[in-house]
Amino acid sequence: MDARLQAATPSDSAAPAAGSVVAVTRRLDTLPITRLHVAALAVCTLGLFTDIAEVALSNALAAIFLAPPHNMPRGSLSLLLASVFAGGAVGAPFFGILGDRFGRRRALQASLALMAAGSLAAAASQGLTALTLARTVSGFAIGGFPPLVATYLAEVTPARHRGATLMVCAGIGLLGGLAVLLLVQALAPGAPLGVEPWRWALILGGALAALGSILFAGLPESPRWLASVGRPVEADGACRRFERAAGRAPVVGAADLAPAPAIHGPAGFRALFTGTRQTRQTALFVGLFTLAPLATIAFPLLSAVVMVEKGFRVDQSLAFAALSMLGPPLGTLLTALVIDRLERRACLTALAAAMAALGTAFAASGTFLTLVLVGIAFNTAAATYGSVLAVYATELLPTPLRALAMTCAWAGGRVAAALAPLILLPVLSAYGPHAMFAVITIVLGASAALLLAGPRGLSGRAVA
Repeated sequence: MDARLQAATPSDSAAPAAGSVVAVTRRLDTLPITRLHVAALAVCTLGLFTDIAEVALSNALAAIFLAPPHNMPRGSLSLLLASVFAGGAVGAPFFGILGDRFGRRRALQASLALMAAGSLAAAASQGLTALTLARTVSGFAIGGFPPLVATYLAEVTPARHRGATLMVCAGIGLLGGLAVLLLVQALAPGAPLGVEPWRWALILGGALAALGSILFAGLPESPRWLASVGRPVEADGACRRFERAAGRAPVVGAADLAPAPAIHGPAGFRALFTGTRQTRQTALFVGLFTLAPLATIAFPLLSAVVMVEKGFRVDQSLAFAALSMLGPPLGTLLTALVIDRLERRACLTALAAAMAALGTAFAASGTFLTLVLVGIAFNTAAATYGSVLAVYATELLPTPLRALAMTCAWAGGRVAAALAPLILLPVLSAYGPHAMFAVITIVLGASAALLLAGPRGLSGRAVA
C-alpha cells in the first residue's frame, strides 16, 4: 500500500483506541467551547424553548377555559391540565430507552417530531376530548425531551463548562414560557384569520418543534455514548468533529493503545436497580424529580387560578402569569456564571428553603404588585432549582444508563405534575391559598432531606 495512504488511514488498532471510553472522556474534557458546541447548544435550546412553551400554554388554557364563555367544569379542566403530564410520565422512559439503545440524537429528533404532530393536532382539535387526547400525545414527547437534552449536553460539553452550558440552555429555553403567554395575551383581543389565539400558539410551537427535529440531523452523536456501547470507531469520528471545530489534531496517549471494551451489564429497567449503590442512586433521583414538580411546576401552573380565587380578573391573571415568567430566564442565566464553582447539593437545599419562604409570602399577599414581585422571585428560584437538579443528576448517573435513568426520574416528575392539579386545586378551593402552599412547603422539606442524604456533585470533574 502507498505510504501516504497508510499514514492517512487509521490502523485497525488505532481507531478503537482513539474511541475508547477513557480516551473519549479525556479528549472531550480538554477541548475549549467550539462553534460545534455552540451549534449543539443552540439546537437543544430551540427544542427546549418549544417544550417549555407547550407546558406554559397549560397555564393560559387554565385561565381561558375557566372563565366565560367557556366556563369549563373544574373536573374537566383538571383532566386537560393533567393530560400533558400523564403523557410525559409514559413517554419519558420510552425515549430514555431509545436514547440508551439507538443514541441521544435520534431520540431527541423523534421526541421533537412527535411534539410537532401533537401540537398541530391540538390546534386542529374540535371539542374537549380531541384536545385532551392531542395534549396527551404532546405530553408523551414533552416528557422525554428535557432529560435527553441534559444527557446529550452533559456528554458532549467539556467538564469545566458543563454546568454553565446546561444552565444557559435552560435559561434561554425558559423564555418559551414567557413567549407563549405574551403571544396569547397579544392575540387575545381578536382572532387572526378566525383562529383563536391559543390555537396560533400551538401552530407556531409545532413548526418550531419540526424545525428542531430537522436541525438535530446535522449534529454529531454523543461520543461518550458511542464509546460506552462498544462503537469506538464512530466515537473517534464524533470526537474528531469537535476537535476539528477547535482547530486541533486528535492526540491519543499511550495509556489508550489497548482498546477498551464496551461497558456490559444488565440492560433496561433492571440495570437501574443492580447493586446497592445504583439502587440508592436511582431511588434518590426518582424521589427528587417526583417531589420537585409539586413546587416548581405547580406554582406557575396554578398561579393564575390563585389570582382568580383572590378576586383578580382573567386579563390581570394572564398579565401576572406573563410577568412572573421574567425572573426565571434571567436568574438561570446569572447562575450559569457561577454554577461550575458551586457545590450542587448545598445550592439545591438553599433554593428549596427559599421557595418555601416565598410560597408562604405569596399566599399572604393581596396587592397586585406584591404578588408579581413574589411570583417572579418564586419562579426564579423554582426554575434555577430544576436546572441545577438536572446538572446534579447528569453528573452522577453512569453513561450507559444516563438517558434511561434521567427519563425515569423525569417520569416520576410527570406523574407528580399530573397529580398536582388534581390534588392542589381541591385544596385551594376548599381551604384557600395558605393550605395549598402548606402542602408545597412540606414537599420542599422532604426534598431538602433527600438532598442532605445524597452525594456531592461533580462540579468541574468528568461525568460518571
